[in-house]
Amino acid sequence: METQYTERPKGIDASNRALLDQMVRSISGPFTPAQAAKLLSVDVVRARKLLAYLASRGWLSRIRNGLYTPIPLGATAPTQWREDPWIVAATSFAPCYIAGWSAAEHWHLTEQIFRDVVVITATPVRTRMVKIQDTSFRLSHRKESEHFGLAIAWRNQTSVKVSDPSRTLIDMLDDPAMGGGIRHVADVLDAYFRSEHRNDDKIIAYADRLGNHTVMKRLGYLTETLKIDAVTLLGACLNRRSLGLTKLDPSSKSQGRILKRWGLRINATIQPRGNH
Repeated sequence: METQYTERPKGIDASNRALLDQMVRSISGPFTPAQAAKLLSVDVVRARKLLAYLASRGWLSRIRNGLYTPIPLGATAPTQWREDPWIVAATSFAPCYIAGWSAAEHWHLTEQIFRDVVVITATPVRTRMVKIQDTSFRLSHRKESEHFGLAIAWRNQTSVKVSDPSRTLIDMLDDPAMGGGIRHVADVLDAYFRSEHRNDDKIIAYADRLGNHTVMKRLGYLTETLKIDAVTLLGACLNRRSLGLTKLDPSSKSQGRILKRWGLRINATIQPRGNH
């Protein structure tokens, strides 16, 4: 249950104002009672009570249990103010990174707008969908050693890890659902190979490091279907494709023809594009 505020922050005495100012100046982004306790040299119980008090007076926003963030002084409606969802993700699910369609939007590889934020986290995931401050986060678990190919995005002076363009594509090919389905993944792939982000060697290296050969099947098939000029990439995909039959779109129950060249059941229609 979120703390309720008045429309304007209520007054606090000089000592509490000084403590608030110290936290805001010293801690970038949201913070926990433990962080506040260390900074203010008080015990965690006192820090927890202080943060709850400041939230009740409208000076802090309670993002979730045990996580607070300052409300900007210019906020006209503190009760409705929300922290940047990427910052919420970075502090709530660390170690993690922004991925999938959210990263594709960041790198301008899609024009579609998605309300949910895709997050890959090393923290055990109990449920795939978590809602915090009116934003839904779609979570996937991956051990921290597999958190590679990342870049830093700065959001309000807080650094947030986001998959770079090549890693964004590899994650979508690994799990098309985080790309909005295989048809949208095909759109992102097409945009990637038309963009300044294109790096065939990096794509191959990332796929090898991830170790899921199904990625190479989907990548090879889509590259051929979209008529992308990438001879070396196609050769790498053919050499690395796994045995057995895999669905092009694992989330689709529909049947489709079997393409032996790629070991795929083509259960989604991908429209060919013009040559790159």
